[in-house]
Amino acid sequence: MRRRRAAAPYAKALFAVAKARDQMELVGRELDAATATVGSVAELRDFFARPWIQAATKRAAALDVAEGSGLSKLTGDFLGLVAARGRTDHLEAIAEQYRKFEDDDLHRARARVRSAIPLTGEARRALSAKLGPLLGGRQVALEEIVDPTMLGGFVVESGGLVLDASLEGQLEQIRHRLGQGEGGAGGETPC
Repeated sequence: MRRRRAAAPYAKALFAVAKARDQMELVGRELDAATATVGSVAELRDFFARPWIQAATKRAAALDVAEGSGLSKLTGDFLGLVAARGRTDHLEAIAEQYRKFEDDDLHRARARVRSAIPLTGEARRALSAKLGPLLGGRQVALEEIVDPTMLGGFVVESGGLVLDASLEGQLEQIRHRLGQGEGGAGGETPC
């Protein structure tokens, strides 16, 4: 919770500058990529976490990472600032807050879809169209996760909304109904 509060001012400032420069979506993608890089490279994460390394050294290292990753000047300068202030451990929370600002500005909602197989383009469009009204009429951006352990169907999560159209979910509903039909709470559940 504390990281989220500390991340909000950074995300808000970056979003305001990126929007003013018409680089809002570019910076969002780059911020996600930079967060993934810093989070997945243990040596880099450890380097930025060391309190005895001077702020200028951390800033220079962050700028090198940004340049090597081909990030825009704005995103690179922002990473340098975050590193110099010893806040690289907040990058994930900053990126999350940034996405919220971006989504609100674009009147967009994000939904995570977990399915047994990848969705086709047609299925993706149809699902987005059906979810839009449920999510306040917003444009829906789907994040797909292929879960080979699922038997079939899909599960959608967006904020507090969960739609379970999975085969497992349907089987669970059938088990519940059968249990109710055999004496309610006292009956044993078949299956």
